[in-house]
Amino acid sequence: MEQIKIVVRYADGRIVKGYSCNFLPNRPSFHLTPYNGDSKNGTIDVALKDLKALFFVKDFAGDSSRKDEQQIAEDKKPAGRMVEVMFNDGEVLAGTTTGYDPNRSGFFLFPVNPESNNIRVFILSGFVKQVRFI
Repeated sequence: MEQIKIVVRYADGRIVKGYSCNFLPNRPSFHLTPYNGDSKNGTIDVALKDLKALFFVKDFAGDSSRKDEQQIAEDKKPAGRMVEVMFNDGEVLAGTTTGYDPNRSGFFLFPVNPESNNIRVFILSGFVKQVRFI
């Protein structure tokens, strides 16, 4: 199975970057191999209950000063519905989703800007303050 690049954002603010090949949204945990080798045995166990979101990324470096578009261009027709997600800590993300259900443990959000470093984001519902369809 292919290793994917993931940036793990914990609910307490910690961030861990690494690789995984066994994340499934319906499982309570997955293994992550930190990209800088910060674990003794090579992998860490990540419990979804402790997370805010998982960012599936193109590159670990990213660009924290970059502001991705929050609206869909008129000439683009992405799958799903456009939503704005406000987290308990005040952070706001916008994108499209095809599977939002407040009764599920989480859902995927896809950026509207193809230049975004994020491929998709898995958001844990327990850390969401509000989801607004736009």
